[in-house]
Amino acid sequence: MSDDNSLCFIQITDPHLRKEADGTLLGMNTRSSLDAVLQLIQSNHPNPDVVLASGDAAQDGSIEAYRCFQNQVGFFDAPIYWLSGNHDNREAMTTVVGEGASLDKVARIGSWQFIFLDSLVDGRVYGHLAESELTLLDNTLSERPDLHSIVCFHHHPIDIGSEWLDNIGLKNRDQLLAVIDKHENVRSLIWGHIHQEIDQYRNDVRLLATPSTCVQFLPSSKDFAIDRLAPGYRWLILNSDGSIET
Repeated sequence: MSDDNSLCFIQITDPHLRKEADGTLLGMNTRSSLDAVLQLIQSNHPNPDVVLASGDAAQDGSIEAYRCFQNQVGFFDAPIYWLSGNHDNREAMTTVVGEGASLDKVARIGSWQFIFLDSLVDGRVYGHLAESELTLLDNTLSERPDLHSIVCFHHHPIDIGSEWLDNIGLKNRDQLLAVIDKHENVRSLIWGHIHQEIDQYRNDVRLLATPSTCVQFLPSSKDFAIDRLAPGYRWLILNSDGSIET
């Protein structure tokens, strides 16, 4: 059960916006689908404490797409943290976000800390965490062992039983998981990229992936395939004892 000091964490991922207002992905207008998801969030979780945008905000890496995304999520009265996905353009994203907290690597709120890692490899679909990212992760977890920690990035760090997607996941996952295994304060890893929901455990760490705000991919498919599920998001209630509801 949630407690008086719990945090509400919202994850939205893979909107795939284009510079054109009528831009689509696989036939779906991605601005309209994102707007529908955001309306649902406003109805169900109107006052989050933290919002994560976990990559592929843009399909085309355009400044116009990032400005649109920024405008659409602008109603949140909470910090919004942006991650890079394989379709993103860091320079364009930084131009739009500016010098605010949205691109911070670490956020600490109450009894929780959030660590935001960049797994984008320019020009590639798969992900990789630079040594600097892994060092930051290790150091941040070491600095505050008293804080429950959530580690966020775009690419999936485990095989999900879908051959085409598992070929484009996080390539140096073993290095990431070796750092995670050193620290007892990690409660969850959270990512996007795979356009489907996952909720598993590895040891005591909860592994969470979240549906896209647009088209979903069919689970357990050998080749590229689209699911018929609707767009979505993830909410988490983070309790002061380290437990997670989602």
